[in-house]
Amino acid sequence: MQRVAWLFCFAIAATTAAAVQLVNKPSPACALTTLDGQPVKSLQALKGEVIYLDFWASWCPPCVQSFPFLNQLHREFGEQGLRIIGVNLDEKTADANAFLNKHDAQFAIAADPTKQCAKDFDVIAMPSSYLIDREGVVRYIHRGFRPGETDKLRMVVEQLLHHQP
Repeated sequence: MQRVAWLFCFAIAATTAAAVQLVNKPSPACALTTLDGQPVKSLQALKGEVIYLDFWASWCPPCVQSFPFLNQLHREFGEQGLRIIGVNLDEKTADANAFLNKHDAQFAIAADPTKQCAKDFDVIAMPSSYLIDREGVVRYIHRGFRPGETDKLRMVVEQLLHHQP
């Protein structure tokens, strides 16, 4: 039993280490689409803006809690260069659309139909958020969402917005 526990801990540490390796590195290139399958701009095409990339799914209770916060960030900082992209990972577009009918998103919504973007960003929890600076470098990773964590996330967003390359 102890061996299984140690293997589990090692697997979590290795996965977390993979995500940490993304920090201070260029953002992975992603082929995202709209929910109806149309291609959207690549993350590299958005250089010059601060990107808050948030991976979510309709079955995720913390994702429900995060949407009002993301809407608030969009209202407060959208005109200062913050681009929020919610990347849906549901298998069925209908599930994402049903979620969005109940939970307003005032920010861009994209889909990752092949899940390659989620793999490249090492998404292991929902929601998973990646803050990318104006030069396209991943600066902060946050997994999960609890209302008490919003001050830290807001502070990182403000720091990235005020930093000029």
